[in-house]
Amino acid sequence: MRASRTPINVAQKGSFRHVDGSLVLIAGPCSAESEEQLLKTAQQLKSIQGISVLRAGIWKSRTRPNSFKGVGTVGLQWLDMVKKETGLRTTCEVANAQHAEEAMKYGVDILSISGRATVNPFAMEEIAAVLKGTNMPVLVNNPVYPDLGLWLGALERLNQADITDLGLINRGFAADEQYPYRNHPRWDYMLQLKDMHPELPILCDAAHIAGRRSLLYPVSQKAVDLGVDGLLFESHMNPSAALSSKQQQLMPQELELLINAIRTKVKLEGTNHLVEQLDDLSQQMDSMDKALVELLLRRREVSQKISLHQMGDVQEGLQQASGWQKELDAWLQRDDYTEMDSSFVKSLKEALQQHRRSPQSGLGSTAVA
Repeated sequence: MRASRTPINVAQKGSFRHVDGSLVLIAGPCSAESEEQLLKTAQQLKSIQGISVLRAGIWKSRTRPNSFKGVGTVGLQWLDMVKKETGLRTTCEVANAQHAEEAMKYGVDILSISGRATVNPFAMEEIAAVLKGTNMPVLVNNPVYPDLGLWLGALERLNQADITDLGLINRGFAADEQYPYRNHPRWDYMLQLKDMHPELPILCDAAHIAGRRSLLYPVSQKAVDLGVDGLLFESHMNPSAALSSKQQQLMPQELELLINAIRTKVKLEGTNHLVEQLDDLSQQMDSMDKALVELLLRRREVSQKISLHQMGDVQEGLQQASGWQKELDAWLQRDDYTEMDSSFVKSLKEALQQHRRSPQSGLGSTAVA
């Protein structure tokens, strides 16, 4: 989590922090699908107090090749038309320099750097080169995995191109334990960055963190309570027919109710309690993981010292009486473990045995396992 404290030059009157402290609200469909879909959704969103920017996915970065990849450049033409019809500013996500050039060509007002581009210094340098001299407002999504250095590095590269109208988006991170989120919020990373650079506006993409409608409120409220400057939502005139992420999109009238609930701090105890409880459990697991790794490393150090003494028959006896082996075998004899527990213990036992046999383990063939 450590990262340098290189100063970030941020415009005093930027696009992503309101002077009166009100939230910057950005909403729109996950993907631009048709001119009609985009215009009708935008017209309804315009009537919601506080929404001043329309978002829409133009290029969709997909892991699998046969998934919907977005409509491409034609969607930028629709965005330009919608801006002229509604007066809303527009934003879309870009992942490379070509995307950035095309978006600016069609008058997109704000660029959002894809999390997959944030992790790629080469892509960031190319995007920054395209933006140099433009004064373009830019939001930088967090990298896919929690790495403050990469997040800050993207901002620094944009700064070197004289881009100062900057903001961050916490859209969640990949993690071993995601439930109940689509992407884990890792609020601790966001808060650390906020502490390091209070001048940087931070927005929360509630839709991509929540992944489902039932969690949009508690995720949004948690973000607001932690001091974010704005929120991003996904809204579609007909979510059930959406070509992507239908489960996390709201109809504009539903989104208006959600925003009003956030403004009035209505408490939806069921979901709030679930999120707070899971965040607490996640923190407990992080602490236990750190303690476990530290304990394993300390045990490995002791094991190496024993092997260095080359204790002959005594060493062999110690190996046969391996603490790991005895404890894991004892666990497997218990009758109060589930099949999942048993599978985990067997996998752990096998991994430890392989480590003991490996010359690279540093333990030697006669080391205590």
